[in-house]
Amino acid sequence: MFKRRHFLTLAALTASGLIHRSWAAGPQQASHSVDAAAISARLARLEADIGGRLGVSLVDTVGARQWGYRADERFPMCSTFKWLAAAAVLRRVDEGREQLTRRIVYHQRDLIPYSPTTGKHVDGTGLSLAQLCEAAVTLSDNTAANLMLASMGGPAGMTAFVRTLGDALTLLDRNEPTLNQAVPGDPRDTTTPAAMTADLQRLVLGDVLTPASRAQLTQWLLANQTGDKRVRAGLPAGWKVGDKTGTGRLGTANDVGVAWTPQGKPLLFAVYLTENAADDARRDALHAEVGRLIAQLMS
Repeated sequence: MFKRRHFLTLAALTASGLIHRSWAAGPQQASHSVDAAAISARLARLEADIGGRLGVSLVDTVGARQWGYRADERFPMCSTFKWLAAAAVLRRVDEGREQLTRRIVYHQRDLIPYSPTTGKHVDGTGLSLAQLCEAAVTLSDNTAANLMLASMGGPAGMTAFVRTLGDALTLLDRNEPTLNQAVPGDPRDTTTPAAMTADLQRLVLGDVLTPASRAQLTQWLLANQTGDKRVRAGLPAGWKVGDKTGTGRLGTANDVGVAWTPQGKPLLFAVYLTENAADDARRDALHAEVGRLIAQLMS
């Protein structure tokens, strides 16, 4: 449940090393000690081992370094769109067009599968928009996500929001659960890994949102409960991770977010996997391996 204490101040996040103004500048492709070809080869081996198609974008904004593998190819977003929808809500709050305290009442007919929070509040009292955002980001509550989308005009409203960020690629067309169909070659409900890390940079490390909204978005990402077996599983103790996962048909398993070193340096990541027949354990292991790669890149 959303509580006032979850509105972390920007000062608190800055003191903990999670937000730093100098990190908002866009990264430039630069020469560095880590061989980009070797990174691509390592990711290609992971892809070959599991089958299917893997897309990865990694961005070190402090060191002005970036790495990618199929980073400009389209992949189904699945639930990774939910953090962007929450950011869109916060942007509307910043603009005075929405209030996080606004209570949204919904009914049994609105519930869809996997609604761990909203399923408990169909007694007519509803939930605040803040509670819906928290449920969608931290628990991947599907009904909460649909109610969030409805608050901004549906999937088209979220797509319009990312266009204001300069993201011309990310596209949300449908609601939960049909957006998870992940049909190969279908551009609906897709993004590219590079587009997703660019959005993370603008919204989590940049100044698109007000300091209070940026802090709130960061807190929701840090509180995510669905990513323990994915990228963060490969990171050493002392790292902080704020992420959003996504899972769909045809072996689609995604994880996007920000990983902060113990020294507070961020690395943006977007890992998209689809079109494979591996089991959950193998897909999670691939994500954890990318986490280990991130730790090596930032060491």
